[in-house]
Amino acid sequence: MPHLCARHRLKELFACQVEVVVLTCEPLTMGEERYYAAEIVLKSDFVNGRVGLQVSLEDLDEWERCLDALEAEAGAEWPTGGRSAWLAVVPEDPVEVTVHDSPSTQIAVRMPIDVASDWLEENRLRLDRVQKAVATVS
Repeated sequence: MPHLCARHRLKELFACQVEVVVLTCEPLTMGEERYYAAEIVLKSDFVNGRVGLQVSLEDLDEWERCLDALEAEAGAEWPTGGRSAWLAVVPEDPVEVTVHDSPSTQIAVRMPIDVASDWLEENRLRLDRVQKAVATVS
């Protein structure tokens, strides 16, 4: 029987131009780790794309540490580990986001993006909602 999945935007970075959507449905279990389907979505007048990935509870905790790094004006890469697609965020003016589809196609797309002043706070609120939603599925 198919499971219904809910879509939760973990990161709606930068005015809907780059977002990560986590699907909270039955997780894929590998050993002790549970992975949830997710995708990174890019939208611009020039390029549109999406790439799938799997995120764990540890990955969600890691995004919180990335937000701390970005608040301190350091760059961040998420998720780490090289097992799937990932993004790199450089907090310059404008913010620069690069989405890497490795290890699959080896394609990377870089987008400069103007952000609202409260983008980090908004991302923290989204993370909290996703963590709560995933906790009810686990």
